[in-house]
Formats: sequence, C-alpha cells, structure tokens
Amino acid sequence: MDWVILLASGVMEAVWATALGRSNGLKRPVPTAVFVVGAILSLWGLGIALATLPTGTAYAVWTATGASLTVLWAMLTGAEPAHLKKVLLLIGIVTCVVGLKVVA
Repeated sequence: MDWVILLASGVMEAVWATALGRSNGLKRPVPTAVFVVGAILSLWGLGIALATLPTGTAYAVWTATGASLTVLWAMLTGAEPAHLKKVLLLIGIVTCVVGLKVVA
C-alpha cells in the first residue's frame, strides 16, 4: 500500500509543480491554491511512505514520478515541445523507477 501512496504522491508532485508554473509567481489565486494543496498532499503521502520504505529509494521514486509526469503533461498540452530524445529519456526514468521497485 505504501508504494501506491508513494506513486500517488509523485502524481501530486506533478500537479503542484504544474500549478506553481501557472501561478505567475503565486499571483493567480486558483493555481496558487492548487499548488498549496498539491504540495501538502504530496509531502504528506511521501511522509507516510517513508515510514516503511527506504528513504533513498522512496525519494528517488517520488521525484522521478513527479518530474516525468510534469514533463509529459507539458508536452501533451503543448507548453513544451515533444522530441523523441525527451520521450526516450522519460522512458529511461520510468524504467529506473521500476528497477528500484524491483530491488527494494
């Protein structure tokens, strides 16, 4: 269950990172509120997962999940150009996260 919570927390990291980028320096209220709630939920879930998972592994999975989904979302919405190299590198990150899960 902690792995599910950890992955959900990684998703929330992507949510808060995207909202932070759209908040215009925390000047727009809705994206700022999404950022605050997303950050709290993301860190809360990470904290729960750290009760039973190794810190290094959990943190790596959390950041990789959030970073990968943030870039993927930016490419899907057109905020960032999609290139084959980026897609291949994202696949590499996901592969490494799965590998960490396998050996953890």
